[in-house]
Amino acid sequence: MKTVPTLYEWAGDIQTFETLFETFYDKVLRDDLLGSLFKNMSPDHVRHVAHFVAEVFGGPTLYTEQDQGSHAKMIGEHIGKMLTEEKRQRWLQLLLQTADELGLKSDPEFRSALVGYLEWGTRLAVINSQLTENPMVESEPMPRWGWGETGGPYIPN
Repeated sequence: MKTVPTLYEWAGDIQTFETLFETFYDKVLRDDLLGSLFKNMSPDHVRHVAHFVAEVFGGPTLYTEQDQGSHAKMIGEHIGKMLTEEKRQRWLQLLLQTADELGLKSDPEFRSALVGYLEWGTRLAVINSQLTENPMVESEPMPRWGWGETGGPYIPN
């Protein structure tokens, strides 16, 4: 019986995610709408985001172990940023454009899972960016994303 690969395995390896986000954030910094929002990001931001998404997609735990991150810390990065729907959509558009340009897997199943996660995650970022305090406790587990699981508040019976 074949085992189903994780989204991380299907996409490639850690270099796939690091290249995707390096190329993407180069675009973000030059973007009229997003550039000013990210101009003062830490030198580690791009690597942390690549490691976070890779881990969420079933890859190595580089974000939680090497980067000393957590889901609560990632949520905390968005607190008070007052992100808008327009910025969310532009961020998503640039990331998907970058994925296409780099030849990231484009089969419908993978892209559906990728877009599903990005829609979920960016919408959470906008919601949390309107807050003044992080609603998440440090012990909250990292999200795990697969080929079609529900990621939000829905819990099946």
